[in-house]
Amino acid sequence: MSLHDDAVLVLKAYEGQEELRQVYLDHLSVRPDAMWKSCGAGHLTASALVIDPSRGRVLLTLHRKLRMWLQMGGHCEPGDSTLAEAALREALEESGVEGLTLLPGGPVRLDRHAIPAPCHWHLDVQYAALAPADAAPAISDESLDLRWFAYDEVAEVADDSVVRLLEAARARL
Repeated sequence: MSLHDDAVLVLKAYEGQEELRQVYLDHLSVRPDAMWKSCGAGHLTASALVIDPSRGRVLLTLHRKLRMWLQMGGHCEPGDSTLAEAALREALEESGVEGLTLLPGGPVRLDRHAIPAPCHWHLDVQYAALAPADAAPAISDESLDLRWFAYDEVAEVADDSVVRLLEAARARL
């Protein structure tokens, strides 16, 4: 099964955000390149909010290009066989935390946001990743900083999309 086919199956199974989910499915149906950064009309991305539920905190990255506190995530790569695998790979690469596991039940949210040219849209499929108790983060080249934030601090540093992702992830914990 291709990554494209996996994305269709994941989105068909996803419950909630019906209008946005349909935008993703429509995009996948007309764009065979919808999974790749080269798709200038917009492409799917995969992200994961790293959560430490035992301490009531999340790990956010200060994105080097956007200079915003965000969850870990990014573009799908040819070696990714599933969206979940892409989200987990991105979370490991950007956080340095070994032993992350995705919260069961598939994606937590969807988020469509405009990005600078040459691409126009990221259609982000958002997961939550549980951090092990001994999580030891390490800043990657894609980040200016990496920091744990208490749940109630996230709204002070991150935009509404991260706050909504945290709320949805906490509801599923």
